[in-house]
Amino acid sequence: MKKLIVALCFLSVSSAFAQNISKVEIQNPPMDTAASIPNDKIELYNQSFSKFVSALKTADKQAVGTLISEKVKSLVDENMIQRLSGGISFERKTEVYLSGYQKLPDNQTYPAIQYKYVDDKNDPPRDLITVIFENDGKILGVKPDYSK
Repeated sequence: MKKLIVALCFLSVSSAFAQNISKVEIQNPPMDTAASIPNDKIELYNQSFSKFVSALKTADKQAVGTLISEKVKSLVDENMIQRLSGGISFERKTEVYLSGYQKLPDNQTYPAIQYKYVDDKNDPPRDLITVIFENDGKILGVKPDYSK
């Protein structure tokens, strides 16, 4: 009888301290391409992105800091800049593939542009760079997507 009580106690204690494991999946919200970004704004964002890529290429952290939004400056560190530099091909020329608006978790909508490499003739392109901007041209986020 004592063995049965000890076994039940052991099972009840272990089940009381059991952890629930759940799968967390981060999803990128879809870009609303129906709402178009004016061409003059796209030009402004292209200039900002070009300067950003040049600053990444030369590893100029100060220039990168002037081109990114104040909202993300505290999150960007040297390691993140190096990883991003490795994710963008500096030798390949980019062009606008899609533009539109994207709603972020803060429930605000920001202009977003997807760039493709000019030499990528696939439809849809295999390699994309998604860049989210503030309205003034500051960069909120950059996400390179490469095929495996």
